[in-house]
Amino acid sequence: LHQNSNKVSKCLLLMSDLGHCEQALFQQLDHNRDGVVDVGELQEGLRSLGIPLGREAEEKIFTTGDTNKDGKLDFEEFMKYLKDHEKKMKLAFKSLDKNNDGIIEASEIVQSLQILGLTISEQQAELILQSIDTDGTMTIDWNEWRDYFLLNPATDIEEIIRFWKRSTGIDIGDSLTIPDEFTEDEKKSGQWWRQLLAGGIAGAVSRTSTAPLDRLKVMMQVHGSKSGKMNIYGGFRQMVKEGGIRSLWRGNGTNVIKIAPETAIKFWVYEQYKKLLTEEGQKVGTFKRFVSGSLAGATAQTIIYPMEVVKTRLAIGKTRQYSGIFDCAKKILKHEGMGAFYKGYVPNLLGIIPYAGIDLAVYELLKAHWLDNYAKDSVNPGVMVLLGCGALSSTCGQLASYPLALVRTRMQAQAMIEGNKPMNMVGLFQQIISKEGIPGLYRGITPNFMKVLPAVGISYVAYEKMKQTLGVTQK
Repeated sequence: LHQNSNKVSKCLLLMSDLGHCEQALFQQLDHNRDGVVDVGELQEGLRSLGIPLGREAEEKIFTTGDTNKDGKLDFEEFMKYLKDHEKKMKLAFKSLDKNNDGIIEASEIVQSLQILGLTISEQQAELILQSIDTDGTMTIDWNEWRDYFLLNPATDIEEIIRFWKRSTGIDIGDSLTIPDEFTEDEKKSGQWWRQLLAGGIAGAVSRTSTAPLDRLKVMMQVHGSKSGKMNIYGGFRQMVKEGGIRSLWRGNGTNVIKIAPETAIKFWVYEQYKKLLTEEGQKVGTFKRFVSGSLAGATAQTIIYPMEVVKTRLAIGKTRQYSGIFDCAKKILKHEGMGAFYKGYVPNLLGIIPYAGIDLAVYELLKAHWLDNYAKDSVNPGVMVLLGCGALSSTCGQLASYPLALVRTRMQAQAMIEGNKPMNMVGLFQQIISKEGIPGLYRGITPNFMKVLPAVGISYVAYEKMKQTLGVTQK
């Protein structure tokens, strides 16, 4: 929640006629006094009022208010926007005011956020109250609520508290994360598919940028046990010597192609699982979100898993062994049969549970820690905090599920390793521990961790650029 300026509050409190206040606000925004406000004037005016909302929120106000789409807001459009917005804020206020006494208390905020799947303490709720409360009563009446959100483009209580939404457009190349969630407004306006498309393209850019580290990880998982001496430098040198610089990206095509079908399947089935697990009218809590996300991940993985096998085979294949994705799939089918496309499926499926569970748990823990120790005038954590929490929680999830990922990769690649007899998941675990010890279960994890920071940075920048291109106005 942004920290509002007292200028707007005083204007509304001192003038009982809202029309006068709107006119005063409009005149402050209309710097060149031509009777209309463009998006630049709106942004500059909000900054001069001491309430910069950020580019996305400011553009949302402008595009919503500009009903005739002429690129300018006249006074009538501005007045209509504020009146319509005030009605929506009144509904949001009433949804928080559980006992209908005309004021919002900390306990009501806690209760409302729990319904929306966001668990906070009474102390954290008081931080929210402090950022809105102007008379020191530690409660919020309608006037304080209206003053605070007059120029905030959020349209309902769900949007107001969505600062901690998991989706920040990051992709660290792992397929096990819990899917994005969207508001009803985002679904109706079509913003959801633009966000998914922006995230998919950002993921493709990020995965391509970090593909050499990803291929090195796979090579170390599969071949590292032969001599026990493959390290990062030696692995890169071996790959370049065998196939040249281009070979560092071998298997990346499959990794990029599978983003679109996997994201679409996961998003659709996630929505279906949430409906199955939740009674009509209820919001999805953290546990049900975890269960729904895990089931959605399992469903998506089941459908696209053959592409995972092809990706691994291409990554560890030698130069000219396969001419491409289809050639690789055709040769697997011809020589090993359909069952080969699901080798390693069981450990992959089992890995979803610890990954998604720990990822979500760590994220909630980091969120609570930030709210308890660093939230002062606002509960909005900002982009950098969200990215940091997302990257760290995903990394912890990877650490927990990595042994299963390693066994999955070994099983996918067994047919390509000379002298290797096929083994099941339990047999491979026993073999790795007996020959290499517990560290053997984490072979290749260093390049996996090395790619997290560049993947997060590249993915987020690409995501923001794509959002601008596709006209996504909010997260």
